[in-house]
Amino acid sequence: MSTDQQNVRRPWVVGVSGASGTPYAASVIRALLAAGEAVDLVVSRAARLTILDETGISFRDAHWREDLAAWLGSEDLDDVRYWPAGDFAAGPSSGSYPAKGMLVVPATTGAVAGIALGLSKDLLQRAASVTLKERRPLVLCLRETPLSGVTLKHLVELDAQGAVVLPASPGFYAGGSTARELVDFVAGRALDAVGVPHTLYRRWEGELGDGGKVG
Repeated sequence: MSTDQQNVRRPWVVGVSGASGTPYAASVIRALLAAGEAVDLVVSRAARLTILDETGISFRDAHWREDLAAWLGSEDLDDVRYWPAGDFAAGPSSGSYPAKGMLVVPATTGAVAGIALGLSKDLLQRAASVTLKERRPLVLCLRETPLSGVTLKHLVELDAQGAVVLPASPGFYAGGSTARELVDFVAGRALDAVGVPHTLYRRWEGELGDGGKVG
């Protein structure tokens, strides 16, 4: 392998759709960067409204770097590249773009449907479709309840295509007692699905903690 090939930037694409649950996306992005991974970010138009509603932060194309820094609480964004959701000429829209895979977090039922049906109505859906056709890892962190039969069928179809369907379902065995710890658990499971190391939650080791003792 040549030096140029070794030095090719290979990011994880993170798609943020409009579902409630933007803290999950922030946790995933922070953990990817902490692990030394590059990130390509796609924020849907609906997600901008959700970010504003849940954090009070406006996410603007022209000021994405400062807005992302405020959202993540970090200025270390050297390994982040941002692509507007309407940019169909963006790198992640092509299978020849050297991405490692994609995480859609949180994923709306609309995004799930669009990806399952191959609609590619925006860059987020297009990048996910490319990820599937190139047989790269795709994780869909669904944040919706209850689920309709139509959505369940879409999720089964995506599973059959090789995607990992990962509901935003925090586990309490890891000792999480704050909202941030429960958010980090879900983000950690998403990173587990793509093999990225992290320390976001305490792993189960087959022994009950103090909370599980009887007597």
